[in-house]
Amino acid sequence: MSVTIQNIGPAEIEAESFRIIEAELGPHDFNAATFTIVRRVIHATGDFTFADNLRFAEGAIDHGVAMLRQGKNILTDVNMVATAISRNLLPRQNKVICTIAEDRVRQAAAASNATRAETAMELGMEDNIGIVAIGNAPTALLKILSMLKTGWVGPQPLIIGVPVGFVNAAESKELLSTTELSFITSLGRKGGSPVAASIVNALIRLAAE
Repeated sequence: MSVTIQNIGPAEIEAESFRIIEAELGPHDFNAATFTIVRRVIHATGDFTFADNLRFAEGAIDHGVAMLRQGKNILTDVNMVATAISRNLLPRQNKVICTIAEDRVRQAAAASNATRAETAMELGMEDNIGIVAIGNAPTALLKILSMLKTGWVGPQPLIIGVPVGFVNAAESKELLSTTELSFITSLGRKGGSPVAASIVNALIRLAAE
């Protein structure tokens, strides 16, 4: 088998990847901001099906960009999402918060017979959150939905709900997609930390424009 390796400089790899994505995806109806997100998700996953199964609430992208520009913080369900966010590009030194490994979360989760992910959401929402990015735990997404439906008095965050898996992943995202909340989600079992982080990173770049 013959393999041809491209001779390309480090600074050109991302641009070439985007060129390939655009060529292989072909004509589409996405506006510029939405395509910025779709393209980055495909870039992070190598999976073109996200062009079909990502869903955006009306005004969700503008809301997420506004939250970043206002200096609101980003809450993630797991450290994999938090680590992959481009903090150096954040417009207002926004904080990226993930509390799942904290002792207080472990203790509170054990005391209430809850998962650490849902407990981390409950405690983390106290810290000026403008974007919630969930890429792993359906229980985290279900907890956020419950909190926002039962008398939440804080700012309404953008919910990036893309948990991956087989137990309540598709169902939690289906519930999110039927709400009037500001959300970006994917349908079915697909999702994951790279998807959640890539959506946040696309929003960060849009906020810098």
